[in-house]
Amino acid sequence: MQTMTFAIREINQRSDLLPELRLGFHIRDSCDDVPVSLKASLLLVNGQPGPPSTGNVSYFASCSCLSEQTEFPMFMRTMPSDAFQVRALARLVSHFGWTWVGVIGQESDYARFAIQLFLQESSLYGVCAAYVHHYPLVLSQQPLDKLLDIIQGSSSKVILNFCGESEVQSIMRAIRQRNITGIQWIAGEAWATAKSLWEEFGDLLSGTLGFGIHRAEVIPGLKQHLSSLRPSNIQDSAFLTELWEETLNCRLNGSVNTHSHMVNHLDRTPCSGMEDLNDVYSAFSDVSQLRVSYNVYKAVYLVAHALQRMSDCEAGQGPFVNGTCGKPQSLEPWQLFHYMKNTNFSILGEKVDFDRNGDPIASYDLINWRREQDGSLRLLKVGFYDASLSSELSLVVNESAIQWPVGQQVVRSVCSESCPPGKRVARRKGKPVCCFDCVTCAEGEVSNNTDSLDCTQCPEDMWPNDMRNLCLPKNVEFLSYKEPMGVVLCAGSVFGACTSLLVLAMFYKHRATPVVRANNMELSFFLLLFLATCFLIGLLFIGEPSDWLCRIRYPAFGISFALCISCLLAKTLVVLMAFRATLPGSGVMKWFGPNQQRASVLLCTVVQGLICLIWLLTYPPFTNSNTGYLRNTIIIECATGSEVGFWCVLGYIGLLACLCFFMAFLARELPDNFNEAKFITFSMLIFFAVWITFIPVYVSTAGKYTVAVHIFAILASAYGLLFCIFVPKCYIIILKPEKNSKKNMMRK
Repeated sequence: MQTMTFAIREINQRSDLLPELRLGFHIRDSCDDVPVSLKASLLLVNGQPGPPSTGNVSYFASCSCLSEQTEFPMFMRTMPSDAFQVRALARLVSHFGWTWVGVIGQESDYARFAIQLFLQESSLYGVCAAYVHHYPLVLSQQPLDKLLDIIQGSSSKVILNFCGESEVQSIMRAIRQRNITGIQWIAGEAWATAKSLWEEFGDLLSGTLGFGIHRAEVIPGLKQHLSSLRPSNIQDSAFLTELWEETLNCRLNGSVNTHSHMVNHLDRTPCSGMEDLNDVYSAFSDVSQLRVSYNVYKAVYLVAHALQRMSDCEAGQGPFVNGTCGKPQSLEPWQLFHYMKNTNFSILGEKVDFDRNGDPIASYDLINWRREQDGSLRLLKVGFYDASLSSELSLVVNESAIQWPVGQQVVRSVCSESCPPGKRVARRKGKPVCCFDCVTCAEGEVSNNTDSLDCTQCPEDMWPNDMRNLCLPKNVEFLSYKEPMGVVLCAGSVFGACTSLLVLAMFYKHRATPVVRANNMELSFFLLLFLATCFLIGLLFIGEPSDWLCRIRYPAFGISFALCISCLLAKTLVVLMAFRATLPGSGVMKWFGPNQQRASVLLCTVVQGLICLIWLLTYPPFTNSNTGYLRNTIIIECATGSEVGFWCVLGYIGLLACLCFFMAFLARELPDNFNEAKFITFSMLIFFAVWITFIPVYVSTAGKYTVAVHIFAILASAYGLLFCIFVPKCYIIILKPEKNSKKNMMRK
């Protein structure tokens, strides 16, 4: 009230604002009661003598419902709408990660609208209400017990309370009785700066956060105006009389004040007239928190600037019908409201603007209730909210300056702890979205953000790390020369080839001896050469595969073994024809001489070559990156292309081996000294054992082990042929040279 009178006096003394008009005022007591307040308002608008009063400008009504122009077409305010306060509060709880918040408020339009808006706004930031509870304006023990049961039964440690000072007092007393501590209170704007609560409930409210009306640093001259009251000029006002007597605890002469909050008013000593408000501390003269008073100051200046614009209007250029202007001396309420709604001005360095609903652009101070060393309260500004800025910049918080209710850390208030990277959120059925379980990402999936709703599939050539928060390149696997298994197989191949060539050199050196000449020396030379080739073919299976290497290795394997078995088949036929001729000296052998033997080897090999050619022309082998067998490994392998082609090659080798085994079996009882049939039979048994075992092992393995099995089968079968057929002859050549004679070979 005193700020209003100060502002009016200040305006009346200015020469640049309403120089031809003087403002006055009428004051009536609302008695803090809605019916009385309504009656007083109607009297001010309609019942006052003289020109009707036209302002209905509120400095403290914040309900968002008042922004509805269809219901309240003639209402303006210098107090921001709760819609802005709610957005600020939603941003605040989101800023500190409070996703599980208790929301309470009194049964009033203010609280109902504020809570409804908060629930809508906070849901955009993933904030959930642990509970929502409205309590009656008059808090008896039963509703208090119900409220505290809800608070104690919830895991939420943050409570947002939309109410006035008196309701906070009742709730705090009940909370103290139940010894409830550790609560982070978020104050609605209505009590965010209510210092009167501190003396009794400072221990419970320390660390409270809330948004207060933007504070003016100073209103020049206001403190002096408030302090200039003297007994001589206050007795005309019942308000000031009561203030004086309560503050200075004395009784003015002729006072009719019967109110008393400390002592019986009859027990007060008469005022001496020397009292001074500057001698005592009172909230009246404290101008350190000019918040509501600043709104009053702006409201008075709003009316003044609207009247100034009306006065400045030129006839014919006005905003009304036919360009008319309103006249301050005989104005209509709707005319003044039009100018007020379209007025903007600057005051104390702040620009005052209004939106289309008549609401000022919101600006709040973030207040922290801080306990000083002497136990007093300090309402410390620790940030601000400015609705005129973008959403990302509207809230600024100085966290380091905040004093928390417990310890030095931000209170944790969540229904479920955040899911770390590597896990995803799994909603709990029937629960708020803030209540969830954390589920580890499935194989092959990652999440690299906190509280991810879904996991992301890694690319085919990548795999998650152990934490499943990062995709890493998969290991590349193939049989390498650098690993032990590759080295062993490579050594086995080279050793087999060298051994074959060494035996070939030995046979060539002793080519004139009966052991070498017996059973077709030329085919023996071919066989040793082809065996050396088979051993070396194994090297094509070691190292990183490529398309050309894949297309060489399988045909080379098939043709080299076809050559070896063809040679053995030809040698076996030679033995049979030599010893199964019906008549001695018959001409059977002339039909299977050296040329025919070479031709048979070539013919059998050409068939294998045709099979390989058809395979390469239709669906050749190719390099394949197998990502499906091992989850974290890319197996680089040679795919056969046509499975039919691969098994035809292998099957043809088996067919030749079966024919060779059958022929050798028939010749097994021919004279030993000239007969290799038993050795060929035994070598074929080894050959069959190796390749029959190879098939199931080959089918059931993958990657480099499949390749290793293939190489092992090649080496095992080649060594079987080499040792079974040539070791006995080498034994005679090296260790038993006396048996390497024609006489011994011809002996029965």
